Amino acid sequence: MSTDDVIAALDRGEVRVAEPDGDGWKVNADVQAAILDYFRERQLEPEEVGPFAYHDKIPLKTNYDELGVRVVPPATARFGAFLARGVVLMPSYVNIGAWVGPNTMVDTWATVGSGAQIGANVHLAGGVGIGGVLEPAGAQPVIVEDGAFLGSRCIVVEGVRIGREAVLAPNVTLTASVPIIDVTGTEPVEYRGYVPQRAVVVPGTRPKEFPAGTYHLSCALIIGRRNESTDLKTSLNDALRDHSI
Repeated sequence: MSTDDVIAALDRGEVRVAEPDGDGWKVNADVQAAILDYFRERQLEPEEVGPFAYHDKIPLKTNYDELGVRVVPPATARFGAFLARGVVLMPSYVNIGAWVGPNTMVDTWATVGSGAQIGANVHLAGGVGIGGVLEPAGAQPVIVEDGAFLGSRCIVVEGVRIGREAVLAPNVTLTASVPIIDVTGTEPVEYRGYVPQRAVVVPGTRPKEFPAGTYHLSCALIIGRRNESTDLKTSLNDALRDHSI
């Protein structure tokens, strides 16, 4: 396929930057490369949408009514991002190559970076920052699996994978190197770049010795597993739809 064909297929959800592969994920490096080629090949062009004016290389996504997607002004999704039926975009941003699954809520001022893979029935709360990853080719993008809840102002970057139905409390920041420590047992269990399914995660710190003294560095703490009480606190998608917020 030509570069334009790949981007159009991304927009329709027929190809993805990354896709489930058994218990893991497979990255499609050729798709990432096509996105980078698309940036190089296109020229800046003006575009007007109602009272808004833009000047960019990549057109905006359209046909939301046909797609069954709700978009609240001034939410923006670029052409080449896939939005499944039932997605709600509050004033937010979705970049090219992103894939957003059915009935997911992208809340106010949340951002979904290039190539990020967001599952079905996910809630990205206000101000969540999902990083984009397109290079080097083959690098894993950020992945948020089905049913996960990310609280306000969470930041997830550098290809971190959030397991199915996991819950991140507000202000959790995860990079590929931030320790994610399960403290629910008698001994800590440490993860990097991965939050297990149904884990409940809060911000934390831990001490580290430096020549200049002891300082506390950021980490994330798994303090439990999702249960019915947690579900009641995080299952906001239906409520938001019912009240047309």
